[in-house]
Amino acid sequence: MEIIFHARHAVLAEDFRSIVSEKLRTLQRFAIPIDGIKVEIIHEPNPRFGKTSHAVTLSTQGSGPFLRAEGQAFNDLAAFDQAVKSLELQLRKVHERLKDYGHESVREAKG
Repeated sequence: MEIIFHARHAVLAEDFRSIVSEKLRTLQRFAIPIDGIKVEIIHEPNPRFGKTSHAVTLSTQGSGPFLRAEGQAFNDLAAFDQAVKSLELQLRKVHERLKDYGHESVREAKG
Protein backbone atom coordinates (compact mmCIF):
# COMPACT_ATOMS: atom_id res chain seq x y z
CA MET A 1 0.00 0.00 0.00
CA GLU A 2 1.35 3.39 -1.01
CA ILE A 3 1.02 6.22 1.51
CA ILE A 4 1.17 9.78 0.16
CA PHE A 5 1.68 12.66 2.60
CA HIS A 6 0.54 16.18 1.76
CA ALA A 7 1.01 18.95 4.32
CA ARG A 8 -0.46 22.44 4.04
CA HIS A 9 0.87 25.18 6.33
CA ALA A 10 2.41 22.38 8.41
CA VAL A 11 5.79 21.11 9.47
CA LEU A 12 5.51 17.45 10.41
CA ALA A 13 7.27 15.85 13.37
CA GLU A 14 10.03 13.37 12.57
CA ASP A 15 8.25 10.32 13.97
CA PHE A 16 4.79 11.22 12.60
CA ARG A 17 5.36 9.50 9.24
CA SER A 18 6.45 6.23 10.84
CA ILE A 19 3.52 6.20 13.28
CA VAL A 20 1.06 6.89 10.46
CA SER A 21 2.57 4.19 8.24
CA GLU A 22 2.36 1.56 10.99
CA LYS A 23 -1.28 2.33 11.81
CA LEU A 24 -2.39 2.43 8.19
CA ARG A 25 -0.72 -0.89 7.39
CA THR A 26 -2.93 -2.55 10.02
CA LEU A 27 -6.00 -1.64 7.93
CA GLN A 28 -5.06 -4.32 5.40
CA ARG A 29 -6.61 -6.96 7.68
CA PHE A 30 -10.06 -6.19 6.25
CA ALA A 31 -9.16 -7.64 2.81
CA ILE A 32 -10.53 -4.60 0.99
CA PRO A 33 -8.37 -3.73 -2.06
CA ILE A 34 -6.68 -0.40 -1.26
CA ASP A 35 -3.75 0.58 -3.47
CA GLY A 36 -2.92 3.80 -1.69
CA ILE A 37 -3.97 6.27 0.98
CA LYS A 38 -3.51 10.02 0.76
CA VAL A 39 -2.85 11.67 4.14
CA GLU A 40 -3.49 15.42 4.09
CA ILE A 41 -2.41 17.47 7.11
CA ILE A 42 -3.65 21.05 7.50
CA HIS A 43 -2.66 23.53 10.22
CA GLU A 44 -4.99 26.46 10.76
CA PRO A 45 -2.96 29.60 11.57
CA ASN A 46 -5.96 31.43 13.09
CA PRO A 47 -5.62 31.25 16.92
CA ARG A 48 -9.39 31.13 17.37
CA PHE A 49 -9.36 27.53 16.11
CA GLY A 50 -7.37 26.45 19.19
CA LYS A 51 -8.83 23.01 19.87
CA THR A 52 -9.36 22.15 16.21
CA SER A 53 -6.36 23.88 14.67
CA HIS A 54 -4.95 20.64 13.21
CA ALA A 55 -6.92 18.67 10.63
CA VAL A 56 -6.08 15.32 9.01
CA THR A 57 -7.92 13.92 5.99
CA LEU A 58 -7.49 10.33 4.79
CA SER A 59 -8.57 9.36 1.25
CA THR A 60 -8.27 5.87 -0.22
CA GLN A 61 -7.24 5.08 -3.79
CA GLY A 62 -7.55 1.81 -5.62
CA SER A 63 -9.94 -0.71 -7.07
CA GLY A 64 -11.96 -0.91 -3.84
CA PRO A 65 -14.50 1.66 -2.69
CA PHE A 66 -13.48 5.29 -2.32
CA LEU A 67 -13.42 6.15 1.39
CA ARG A 68 -12.70 9.48 3.05
CA ALA A 69 -12.27 10.26 6.74
CA GLU A 70 -11.49 13.46 8.60
CA GLY A 71 -10.29 14.29 12.08
CA GLN A 72 -9.71 17.60 13.86
CA ALA A 73 -7.92 18.08 17.16
CA PHE A 74 -5.30 20.11 19.01
CA ASN A 75 -2.33 18.26 17.45
CA ASP A 76 -1.56 16.11 14.41
CA LEU A 77 -1.53 12.75 16.15
CA ALA A 78 -4.87 13.24 17.92
CA ALA A 79 -6.48 14.38 14.65
CA PHE A 80 -4.97 11.38 12.86
CA ASP A 81 -6.35 9.00 15.51
CA GLN A 82 -9.86 10.38 14.96
CA ALA A 83 -9.54 10.02 11.20
CA VAL A 84 -8.21 6.44 11.45
CA LYS A 85 -11.05 5.47 13.77
CA SER A 86 -13.57 6.78 11.24
CA LEU A 87 -11.83 5.08 8.30
CA GLU A 88 -11.63 1.79 10.20
CA LEU A 89 -15.37 1.94 10.89
CA GLN A 90 -16.07 2.48 7.18
CA LEU A 91 -13.77 -0.40 6.19
CA ARG A 92 -15.44 -2.67 8.74
CA LYS A 93 -18.89 -1.87 7.27
CA VAL A 94 -17.71 -2.64 3.73
CA HIS A 95 -16.07 -5.86 4.94
CA GLU A 96 -19.27 -7.01 6.68
CA ARG A 97 -21.36 -6.28 3.58
CA LEU A 98 -19.06 -8.43 1.43
CA LYS A 99 -19.46 -11.50 3.64
CA ASP A 100 -21.63 -14.30 2.28
CA TYR A 101 -24.31 -15.27 4.77
CA GLY A 102 -26.47 -17.22 2.29
CA HIS A 103 -25.15 -20.71 3.05
CA GLU A 104 -27.57 -23.58 2.72
CA SER A 105 -28.18 -25.66 5.81
CA VAL A 106 -27.43 -29.38 5.87
CA ARG A 107 -31.14 -30.31 5.85
CA GLU A 108 -31.89 -28.22 2.75
CA ALA A 109 -28.97 -29.71 0.83
CA LYS A 110 -30.10 -33.33 1.48
CA GLY A 111 -33.81 -32.81 0.97
